[in-house]
Amino acid sequence: MHAVFVDPESPEAFDIIDMAQRRGAPVQATTGRALAEMCDTVTPQGVLAVCGHLDVEPDDIPADAKLILVCARVRDPGNAGAIIRCADAFGADAVVISADSVDVYNPKVVRASVGSMFHLPLVLGVQLDMIIGDLQDRGFQVFAAEGSGEPVSQLASDGTLARPTAWVMGNEAWGLTPEDSVLCDRSVAVPIHGRAESLNLATAAAVLMYATATAQY
Repeated sequence: MHAVFVDPESPEAFDIIDMAQRRGAPVQATTGRALAEMCDTVTPQGVLAVCGHLDVEPDDIPADAKLILVCARVRDPGNAGAIIRCADAFGADAVVISADSVDVYNPKVVRASVGSMFHLPLVLGVQLDMIIGDLQDRGFQVFAAEGSGEPVSQLASDGTLARPTAWVMGNEAWGLTPEDSVLCDRSVAVPIHGRAESLNLATAAAVLMYATATAQY
């Protein structure tokens, strides 16, 4: 955290100033009008923090990691933020964002993650084939999330998901390419029993990570 700008009239101002000062971040009092000029939201909340990026390298993923989520060319900022939030909620050890994906520091991604992007490592801008190979070398089973795959319930019931697992989620519109899928160990689906054509990407990721977390914890 490099600096904090606060509207003294904000209800949270004193708590924020205290927290920033304890972390050694400079605090600058400003006006609500000035904050509105700096922010991209219609109704700023009275505080703006200037922070550095939190990118990590693949080698920084914890050695004892058991659950990784890989986003392959995910373009929608709302989906990306929601996926990061789900990964945090279900105890994932890291989220990998491939090259050609949305910028995770897009304000919409940050807001949609509701703080979760600060809770777990984010590995950004990697080539999909390289990260999949790296995870497999580390002992992960890498599963492609695809509608035509075998049902996740089968993997949950036979104990497969108890092993270190990485899920690869594809683009919202076209999913994973055949070239992406063949890199993975298996294709796995969330079965749909109703009339919906598909699930939202973040919803599918939540189901898959919940099933994995249930098997691992």
